[in-house]
Amino acid sequence: MIYGANGYTGELIAREAARRGLKPVLAGRRRESVEALARTLGLEARAFGLDDVTALTAQIQGHALVLNCAGPFSATAAPMMEACLRAGAHYLDITGEIAVFEHAQSLDARAREAGVVLCPGVGFDVIPTDCVASALKAALPDATHLALGFDSRSGFSPGTAKTSVEGLAQGGKVRRDGQIVTVSLAYEVRRIDFGDGEKDAMTIPWGDVSTAYHTTGIPNIQAFIPGSPRMIASARRANYVRPLLGLSWVQKLIKAHIARTVKGPSEEKREQMPTFVWGEATNARGEKKTARIRTANGYSLTITGSLAVVEHLMTARPTGGAHTPARLVGADLVTRLPGSGPLQIV
Repeated sequence: MIYGANGYTGELIAREAARRGLKPVLAGRRRESVEALARTLGLEARAFGLDDVTALTAQIQGHALVLNCAGPFSATAAPMMEACLRAGAHYLDITGEIAVFEHAQSLDARAREAGVVLCPGVGFDVIPTDCVASALKAALPDATHLALGFDSRSGFSPGTAKTSVEGLAQGGKVRRDGQIVTVSLAYEVRRIDFGDGEKDAMTIPWGDVSTAYHTTGIPNIQAFIPGSPRMIASARRANYVRPLLGLSWVQKLIKAHIARTVKGPSEEKREQMPTFVWGEATNARGEKKTARIRTANGYSLTITGSLAVVEHLMTARPTGGAHTPARLVGADLVTRLPGSGPLQIV
């Protein structure tokens, strides 16, 4: 089942799944749009919300897995994970939200007992960076610090934009001595060559602050994206209005504007915009290993990456529990996706 199939990314994944001959059930809250897409693709459609976990479990019962594409995942992941655990269905999603990854880890024992895989983050968030983290851990096993990041000029989908607004209100996040701590937005700025030339870059609260720790055990983790001086200054100014951004009516106002104005990048635009992914591991002696890989555009990678994990679960028999993409499928997952170059470590 693909839930949120009527959203920007969900529809892209559903269309590619149908092109491959897969027969997912398409689901979402909005009956009209889900059924219209299902008719076009010759697939079954279901419309239901996530408010009643018992009813949700009944909808999922009988499915091998659910791929949740309905963001923000702060609202959809927890009830869907619960329903999957009750129904015995594997759970995947395409989130990049730290809280969702940590929630999945908190359910690890239940998932193991149920034989259910919980693996959020099977899109661009966080397949490439998770694979880079895993490869760097293998290259420098005693690493104590890990920095990850990516250079992407792709536009936002509506769901990603709404998630970003929530993230601004929650501040920056880094992992320090094994614990996730809240820091200011653009907490650290440094020069980084992600693979397309050296640029100013700032820390962001990316999902790897959670997932890379569970993949590698490295206790200190930061995530970076490039930013112009103006962008970095704007992020730092946002620290002063974070309490305002956290107000529910402000969130609703901004998200309503996003829903009206943000459409997501076209296929032509996605094809013209590859992504450069970078990572750096450092040990206590100051020794470093640096990794880089060029991948497809983030949304294109989300399509192929999520379906690669779906197909892995449909053919393999993994141990139940909370997983990260690199632990579930392997650190070479990103290199096997269309548009990816080799993963180079120096």
